Amino acid sequence: MPALRRTLGLLAIPALALAAALPAATAASAAPAAPTSSGTFRPDAAAGGWLARQLVGGDHFESVFNGTAYPDQGLTIDAVLAFAASRSSDDAAAKATAWLAKPEVISGYLGDGTTEAYAGATAKLLLAVEVRGGDPTAFGGVDLPARLRSLQTAGGRFSDRSQWGDYSNAFGQSLALIALHRTPGDAPAAAVDFLANSQCADGGFPVSFGQAACTSDPDATALAVQALAATGRAAKANTGLGWLTAHQNGDGGFAAAGATASNANTTGLATQALFSGGRLAAGFKGWSRLVKFQQDCSADPAVRGAVAYDASGFNAGNGARATAQAVLGLAGTPLATLSAAGARPGAPTLACPATVTDTATATPTAVR
Repeated sequence: MPALRRTLGLLAIPALALAAALPAATAASAAPAAPTSSGTFRPDAAAGGWLARQLVGGDHFESVFNGTAYPDQGLTIDAVLAFAASRSSDDAAAKATAWLAKPEVISGYLGDGTTEAYAGATAKLLLAVEVRGGDPTAFGGVDLPARLRSLQTAGGRFSDRSQWGDYSNAFGQSLALIALHRTPGDAPAAAVDFLANSQCADGGFPVSFGQAACTSDPDATALAVQALAATGRAAKANTGLGWLTAHQNGDGGFAAAGATASNANTTGLATQALFSGGRLAAGFKGWSRLVKFQQDCSADPAVRGAVAYDASGFNAGNGARATAQAVLGLAGTPLATLSAAGARPGAPTLACPATVTDTATATPTAVR
């Protein structure tokens, strides 16, 4: 069970997922604020507000397996990043961050630091603490940058130290580069080289390292190009961005590897990467697809503002994860510069008409 819970927690990134500043001169400083569908409606804020109201006990998320609920640190971190990106729900973000710092919570996610230490989880938590403006060298009694650096191998890969095996992959490697780039010591050159050298011949990046056939994955590519751009590998990042734009669906969205239909998780990550890299035309197409997945005033009041995983409609089982990752694309802010500074404390809600008589045309008028 520990291995299963750890793997699922890390998958909250791509399935989770996040991103960083990208190449072109128009990148990080020029990544656009999300467009508005009216003068006051901000889809990212509406989604962030809905997400905040789903927190269990007001401070964390849980996942249920075989009828038992387990704390989901990975999804909770996704929400913290989404709150910062949407510049809202800061009170909820503060409570979630405090929950993550609890000894039993942090050790269950990162491992004990000796026999058990997980690279991807450490990188993801380090990034969240940085975004929140906390002290990552003393979070929950753990020096997160030091712990992460201790997991770097001689070849530059950040690997797990665990009796359950090594589950490290491109998601964790990319997040490690982004997070360590934000520390005084910067990301190690060998680690940057390792990710850069994993690029497939077609320009994309694989999820797993060392496979016989290099198979590009849209989620892994979205994270890798942002990590490489943030650490000075603009050429590699631009090639990855080209792979993403070539694999954008006609509806503007992106499909998971092996699938054809667009989903909010992959589209959120890819759209964030495109905005961050200055690919604005493709980015706005992705943004438009995400807005169509969002639940508006014609939906049940309990889910308004949430983002459905795909066109089949809203599903409570995957709604929180889909919404958290969709916010990254709706906001367009790169992970390398993402900050909770200035975020509003409250959780916004859609201001819908008191009575909706025409559900086909009802639209939100504002975010409260």
